[in-house]
Amino acid sequence: MTTPTADSARASLEELRTEIAKAVVGQDPAVTGLVVALLCRGHVLLEGVPGVAKTLLVRALSTALELDTKRVQFTPDLMPSDVTGSLVYDTRSAEFSFQPGPVFTNLLLADEINRTPPKTQASLLEAMEERQVTVDGTPRPLPEPFLVAATQNPMEYEGTYPLPEAQLDRFLLKLTVSLPARQDEIDILTRHAAGFSPRDLNAAGLRPVASAADLEAARDAVAKTAVSPEVTGYIVDICRATRESPSLSLGVSPRGATALLATSRAWAWLTGRDYVTPDDVKALALPTLRHRVHLRPEAEMEGVTADSVINAVLAHLPVPR
Repeated sequence: MTTPTADSARASLEELRTEIAKAVVGQDPAVTGLVVALLCRGHVLLEGVPGVAKTLLVRALSTALELDTKRVQFTPDLMPSDVTGSLVYDTRSAEFSFQPGPVFTNLLLADEINRTPPKTQASLLEAMEERQVTVDGTPRPLPEPFLVAATQNPMEYEGTYPLPEAQLDRFLLKLTVSLPARQDEIDILTRHAAGFSPRDLNAAGLRPVASAADLEAARDAVAKTAVSPEVTGYIVDICRATRESPSLSLGVSPRGATALLATSRAWAWLTGRDYVTPDDVKALALPTLRHRVHLRPEAEMEGVTADSVINAVLAHLPVPR
């Protein structure tokens, strides 16, 4: 098999976005965010009301990639061992053996992650950060690549558990999956009228168009994307400004700054450049930072949102030339 080049890998990932669009209409920012997360070895939290194709989006991604995929439906009675795996006693050998959980895969769809209690949510912390699972004191590495794509309903919905700050911080991006525009909704209904079934993506014509080798070549190219001192300083200034905002009780940490650097490089490379511009930083600021800040209660009561605070920071900070 021929080793992919940076250019062929970029072409494959562009085709990946086109392939997903065969099943998902009008969610281009979310599709782009998933591709950026793959390039950065990060994880994605997809938030939206029921029925906006969050799960379908991840399933379409897995179909268009030649990667092993597993799905976990998070429920109130789900136990941590149901995700990570556990030791099982074998009566024939009279020994305990490890039974891997669904987390041992390339792409884990954590469906409705905020419907399970914090104890089970926390079972993913080590997997997402260390890319391993420790059971009975023995660390067990996860496959590479490894991506958690979690979906959740907005917090005001009944029967949900807010994700802890430590859990949120493990997600590289928080993507808002919004209701479609009128024409997009017409296109969705037209497809269904023509026989499209979200349960059968192969019938919709989706096929694998990118491999793990393409992904690795792309990641190597992203790592070589240049970042000037001016752009680095701009990223730091954005994050420091959130810490000084009167609307926030918690601003962006240095981990958030490194995340914004990584996503900006990935986006710059995807758009065909080998250097990062301030516009790349601004384009990825909201999905990279919105879940890393905490609003003061009085600001929330006044209708302030994390997005509006970050947008205000971007509007007032001078942009380097």
